[in-house]
Formats: sequence, C-alpha cells, structure tokens
Amino acid sequence: MSEQIFEKLKELLSTQNADFRAVSHASAKTSAEVAVARGTELGQGAKALVCVVKGGVAKRYVLAVLPADYKADLQLIAQALGGTRASLASPDEVIRLTDCIFGSVPPFSFHEELELIADPSLFVRYAELAFNAGLLDRSIILNTKDYERIARPRLVKFATTE
Repeated sequence: MSEQIFEKLKELLSTQNADFRAVSHASAKTSAEVAVARGTELGQGAKALVCVVKGGVAKRYVLAVLPADYKADLQLIAQALGGTRASLASPDEVIRLTDCIFGSVPPFSFHEELELIADPSLFVRYAELAFNAGLLDRSIILNTKDYERIARPRLVKFATTE
C-alpha cells in the first residue's frame, strides 16, 4: 500500500548517513514469519503499534515500538502518557496516521498527531533492528544506534516478556 513510506524512509536514512539496507521478501502474517523471511532474529524486529491513549486531557495517538519477541503492556503506556487506558488503534486510524496497513507500520512517525515512544529494551540487545517499511514485503535492517539517533523516540518502559 505505501510505496511512498518505503521511499521516504530510504531517503531519510540516506540523508542522515544511517547504516541500513532494504530487503525484499515474501509477505508474512506474524513477526516470527517475517524474521525468517528476512533472515533476522525475532528479537531484532522493531514492532510498531499504533495506540490510542484516553482518560487524560485529550485523546492521544502513540506509535509504541518494542522488540518483536516482547508484548506491550498497554496500561503502562497509558500511565506514562497521563491517561487511564490505552488500546490499539482501529485499522482506519492506523491508515490515517501512518499511510500503512496493520503489520507494515515502520517505527518512525511522520504524522504530527502520532507521538513516538520506544521501550528501552529495543536498544540493548542487537546491533541492528529490522522492520517492515510501509509494505508487507519490504523491510529495512538498520543500525540500532542510527535508529535511536534519527527517530529520537521518547523512552518508556512498557514491554514485557510474558
């Protein structure tokens, strides 16, 4: 769906002198399947979830990024952002905020309403991160330090191994 996002990511990473490579692979339904398709470890995957936080001053949208082998604790996201509850965004909200379908959202926010947060565990386990890049059959493998430097996510502890 979003060839534009794929191209925008490649341009951003190139202009920022990031160490990355783009790979084409078969479409996959799960993080584990896509890790096999692109030849990476599951934990290298940067899973990006579009969430809605409610109960604070106003409804907020958050792009929450965590290792693909972890689970997101939505309550921790809500608390960190001053809300009372958080949920996953609807497919329509995901498309509106990311120009991507569910499963192809990269760990970068290009929308002013979408705040980027990342769990600190994302930055300590692997030298490279891998993520779908706007399309289900294209990924980018990116130096972890370059991702943190370029995306500059707010660090929030919300990932669990359970």
